[in-house]
Amino acid sequence: MYLPLVRVAWLAALSFLAGCASAPRSAVPATDVAPLLLVSIDGLRADAVGRGEMPNLDRLAAEGVRAAWMNPSYPTLTFPNHYTLVTGLRPDHHGVVHNTMRVQSLGSFRSKDKQAVGDSRWWSGAAPLWVSAEKAGLRTATMYWPGSEAEIDGIRPSHWRLYDGSVTANQRVEQVLAWLDLPAAERPRLVTLYFNQVDEASHEFGPGSAQAHAGRVLVDDALGALRQGLAARGLLDAVNLVVVSDHGFAEAPPAQYIAIEDMVDPGLADNIAAGQVIGFDPRQGYKLQAEHRLLGRHDHYQCWRKGEMPKRWRYGSSLRIPPIVCQMDEGWNAIPREHLLKARPEQLNHGAHGYDPALPSMRASFVAHGPAFRSGTTIPAFDNVDVYPLLARLLGLRVRRGDGDIAPLLPALKDARAAK
Repeated sequence: MYLPLVRVAWLAALSFLAGCASAPRSAVPATDVAPLLLVSIDGLRADAVGRGEMPNLDRLAAEGVRAAWMNPSYPTLTFPNHYTLVTGLRPDHHGVVHNTMRVQSLGSFRSKDKQAVGDSRWWSGAAPLWVSAEKAGLRTATMYWPGSEAEIDGIRPSHWRLYDGSVTANQRVEQVLAWLDLPAAERPRLVTLYFNQVDEASHEFGPGSAQAHAGRVLVDDALGALRQGLAARGLLDAVNLVVVSDHGFAEAPPAQYIAIEDMVDPGLADNIAAGQVIGFDPRQGYKLQAEHRLLGRHDHYQCWRKGEMPKRWRYGSSLRIPPIVCQMDEGWNAIPREHLLKARPEQLNHGAHGYDPALPSMRASFVAHGPAFRSGTTIPAFDNVDVYPLLARLLGLRVRRGDGDIAPLLPALKDARAAK
């Protein structure tokens, strides 16, 4: 999620502490399920793990499990991939197909639109892990996660928070630890924790910038505080901690921007989404002209009818995907001309994602530590849809079969027997 960086004020801290919580459950069954803490570091490239820049994350990886990398789903954007991680479905199947969507029955969706983000209809294509856990009698808590602000299937997490980018990384950790301090009958068994700082700095200054480095150090310090907090409570080896990212990052120089209006005349097609994955809906009576102008290979991008996109992306069947989709080349972006003309070079993003998942720059991170995981283990790359069956297994949940397979992650587990 790319939101402007904001200084933390004391009012933000007060509103954070007020938070939101769903109605209490009438009863919680006794369970031997170890608490599961799912942490997302938005935009953390796979090559950030193990190079010494984030010593706390590196220590978790060395004492637990790390993947060579994790393949994000297409498109390599924040909301689609976060929902894939907690549903086990690719964006084409769970319906959150972009950070920006438009459908006649629902209107428009943008990741910064609080009303749309909290509208359950956008998320109804699949039940996320916290819904399945709550149905099974396990309490859950979400310290931010796309989808967690909406009531899905009539259910919310037992504890949840409206997203507030001004809440510091350490404040988020403090809230998670406070939830784990609750009495046993109220303590959540699944907790999510989301960090946006790496993504924001990488967008604004580029993933190789000093500011992005500072963002990674800041989040790593928060992970250190989390580790210390768990250890002080005797939980470090009792909580299964899974740290993931949604996608990687590429440099996007200001010179590598094009105007959407140069791709196709707005009179021929309506632009649905901009950035790296561009959607167009031909205007009535102009389908052939729009296709003639857009389809095929162009300088710095390529366009397809949605049902004819590369099969390896497994994308193009959802009704929410526009009729024509254009994919920008690595490091290139397309935005409306008015935005391009108004912005000075330093105001344009210097880093971006949303590119082909096969690119090394788009590779996501995966680290796991806890009683269920082996120590000092590195596993080969796998697809992020495989994370969901792992999480479900850790919680002892029987869930519907999705697009993922736990098999690539079995070598990470102490008990590597295949699930029945």
